[in-house]
Amino acid sequence: MRDLGAGFGYLMKGQRWVAQHGKQYGWGLLPGLITLVLYVAALVCLAVWGGDFISWATPFADDWTSPWQGLFRGLLTVVLFALALLLAVLTFTAVTLLIGQPFYESLSEEVDRTEGDGEVPESGLPLWRELWISARDSLRILVRAGVWGVLLFALGFIPFVGQTVVPVIGFFVTGFFLTEELTAVALQRRDVQLRDRLALLRSRKGLAWGFGAPLAVSFLVPFVAVFLMPGAVAGATLMVRELEGPSGGAAPEARAAADGAPSAPDRNEAGAPPHGASW
Repeated sequence: MRDLGAGFGYLMKGQRWVAQHGKQYGWGLLPGLITLVLYVAALVCLAVWGGDFISWATPFADDWTSPWQGLFRGLLTVVLFALALLLAVLTFTAVTLLIGQPFYESLSEEVDRTEGDGEVPESGLPLWRELWISARDSLRILVRAGVWGVLLFALGFIPFVGQTVVPVIGFFVTGFFLTEELTAVALQRRDVQLRDRLALLRSRKGLAWGFGAPLAVSFLVPFVAVFLMPGAVAGATLMVRELEGPSGGAAPEARAAADGAPSAPDRNEAGAPPHGASW
């Protein structure tokens, strides 16, 4: 429970940080606004032509009698739009971070500069390389999140449980992946790879949930996501500064992984990922 509160505290600290640094906040809004326009346009197109797409995709229902044809295709249209919304929530952060990589890198570096001794960790990689790594890792996270999304969507049809327990689990799962995406901005500059970032967050799930779950709830409203993103990046950087430990390097779990040593959350005795590990 303490980690849950600490994670939420970093989220609030990040929002306060950008409130005190107006210029950084203004630049940080641009990627979210661009992503929002693209997503709204895509959802509007789906709302307008989704029914036509379902009709095209279900020719076997052309000869069904009323009202079964309309009910069947109407249900599929609703399911399609619901899946699109879920995908939008899961991918909004990843796409925004990809579009806004230079903006958020600058913001994260400024947080490190103002909150530390002036030294800013740097990956030493060219921008194109950082963009490639970010896109590759985001795709891997999207695949993981997509598997969870399909599973939770299927469980949603279970009476009572699907309408109560499953949505709560969904927010925590989404929150974990949101936290990974946001902390990646600072951790990539510290040369912490995706595998090690996941191991680090798995070792502090409460912290990740406390930070990401409230964001998952607020990100259901895209306009809110746009305005919270700069503060979320700042808060994630502040959280990384604690996780990296007093030595100023990567966190102990991440350092162990980078050195080839097994770490408890991510490896078994042979040094391979444990069977069934999903995060």
